[in-house]
Amino acid sequence: MNINEYNRCVDDHADGLYRFLLKNIKDEDVARDLVQESFMKLWEKRKNVEGIKGKSYLFTTGYHTMIDHIRKNKKNSAFETVEYKQESYEAGYSDLKEILNEAVDKLPADQKSVVLLRDYEGYSYKEIAQITGLTESQVKVYIYRARLFLKKYIGSPEMVI
Repeated sequence: MNINEYNRCVDDHADGLYRFLLKNIKDEDVARDLVQESFMKLWEKRKNVEGIKGKSYLFTTGYHTMIDHIRKNKKNSAFETVEYKQESYEAGYSDLKEILNEAVDKLPADQKSVVLLRDYEGYSYKEIAQITGLTESQVKVYIYRARLFLKKYIGSPEMVI
């Protein structure tokens, strides 16, 4: 990767990486630090990274940097700690985005990451597997479980709309 490709990578992917990390971390300053650290790691390894693989390398590095940060701060949540709710909100409440964000926040870290990469950032199962270090099958299972939880958490559409 040359300097022009690196700069293009910064311009094209900094916002997406920041959004992804912010959705997981919920702290703007920490998300900015993780983005900066990810780009620093990319800069250090730029000679070993092909220009077309910059995005994948960047999100993989960002994901692993975020996981390291979470482990250091012991904020990992276990799947068993998540409570399923039959109906989360009273009838007539219409801020679906707020409800969905709250539901996504309740997901375990691994499930939250794969759902955000798939549904918010648009990565394929294969790309998510490369970024997270999971197998494609694990990614599909995590996404299935996360979506099942989200469906149960939100309840029926009639209750939300």
